[in-house]
Amino acid sequence: MRLDRNLCHWRIWAFIVVMAFWPRAASADDITPERIAAALSKLEALAEAAVADGAVPGLSIGVVHDDEVIFLKGFGHREAGKPEAVDADTVFQIASLSKPVSATVVAALVSDGIVSWDSEIADLDPAFRLADPYPTSQLTVRDLFAHRSGLPGTAGDDLEDIGYDRAEILHRLRSVPPSSSFRAGYSYSNFGLTEGAIAAAKPTGKPWEEVAEEKLYRPLGMASTSSRHSDFVKHANRAALHVKVDGAWAAKIKRDPDAQAPAGGVSSTARDLSQWVRLITGNGVYAGKTLIAADALAQTHVPLMTRGKNPVSGGESFYGLGWNVEFGRHGLSWGHAGAFSVGARTLVTVFPKEKLGIVIIANAFPTGVPEGLSDSFADLVFDGTVEKDWIKAWDGIYAGLFGPAVEAAKAAYAAPPSPVRPAGPAGAYAGRYANDFIGDAVVSSAGDGLVLKVGPAGARSYSLTHFDGDLFLTFPDAETPDRPTGVSFVVGPDGKASAMTIEFLDDNHLGTLRRVSDQDGR
Repeated sequence: MRLDRNLCHWRIWAFIVVMAFWPRAASADDITPERIAAALSKLEALAEAAVADGAVPGLSIGVVHDDEVIFLKGFGHREAGKPEAVDADTVFQIASLSKPVSATVVAALVSDGIVSWDSEIADLDPAFRLADPYPTSQLTVRDLFAHRSGLPGTAGDDLEDIGYDRAEILHRLRSVPPSSSFRAGYSYSNFGLTEGAIAAAKPTGKPWEEVAEEKLYRPLGMASTSSRHSDFVKHANRAALHVKVDGAWAAKIKRDPDAQAPAGGVSSTARDLSQWVRLITGNGVYAGKTLIAADALAQTHVPLMTRGKNPVSGGESFYGLGWNVEFGRHGLSWGHAGAFSVGARTLVTVFPKEKLGIVIIANAFPTGVPEGLSDSFADLVFDGTVEKDWIKAWDGIYAGLFGPAVEAAKAAYAAPPSPVRPAGPAGAYAGRYANDFIGDAVVSSAGDGLVLKVGPAGARSYSLTHFDGDLFLTFPDAETPDRPTGVSFVVGPDGKASAMTIEFLDDNHLGTLRRVSDQDGR
């Protein structure tokens, strides 16, 4: 524990040294009201153009400067092809922009003395386990919010996809082998951060969703903000999620993120999030009143883990506690992006020295519009001119997130070998399979093919089509419906499969399940 404290002090010292010598952006005094007004006018025109060009169906923007909301406006439509317009009060699912919001909630708990950033999870939530006993005994709230627990980035996301709830997912994380030594590597984990938030709320005796309301949403008057999906769907003025279908935006898929609410389940508006940005730029002071102690909040912005360079602008990027901390072309900024691959993009960027912040929420994926608009606005504020087409640059990043993986999967399964090895009879594969992580999976015959059911009570069903020998294909992803993935069986001398590997659940090498019985339970 002493070593970790020394490392923390060293990181703070390094942060101060970097800040002392980092090239300075335009000073706060240089950012005149006239320059801000000119930047806002051009920002509005850029946003209107992005919607007109079909870059997104709709988006909403809030800008804060010197504790005032100086810009608040919606653009485009809540759902493509329908007339309802987006405004400042349209509720969006904000995806991983939930992380810095939730870090602010925990900072409020720290400020009130309910927990510390260094409170140990073993004390707060004794039932939680990592794969190894030492990290389990030492794990803190800080570790989980900094993504340095060793949990692989996708740990738990796969279980959420097949229908498990939060409690079951967090319980099963103990089966996941670490991707790095404890505190030695950065691995962005939705369910790691979720556990950090849930554990921090435990001493209150209240559920996380209620704690978030009491500590943040209510005090800031964020009346349209919630960490419950059921609250989101009650709003008539809400944005649909959009993906590209045959080159056009379509509202095809819905997303209930309750399982990872602290990490990705907040829904909010540009108006509400602007109040939160006021709190952040005010270092915990809101409307003249200290709501969160400055030190408790400041710890969220200490750079703890390196993330490398910004992929577009090249600035050095670090992770604090639920926040990206970046040293870029305009000096120090804090920020975080959010995305649902089924149709959401969000972003917050704060320049603390200038007390300037912007939040952009959009209803489509993939798109680089939020980053593109934010970077363009920063150029206008600091330099008076936009350096380049930032939307185009960021579009390239997001367009490439899934494309290569989809094409690689298509290539891998483009055509079976010739000649194709025949499949065994359906009875060779039918049966119940299980492991500690995924739980039960049932394979049964259906017409000329097979059906795989996984998740609680077989919540998710996937058709399997024969590819070659004991290998079958399925298409499990709603957001990438043309991406094939394999389900393979190991068939023994008795002519029955003894195990199967589900490729789309095998990211962390936990996708192999052993046969437990024939389908009829024998």
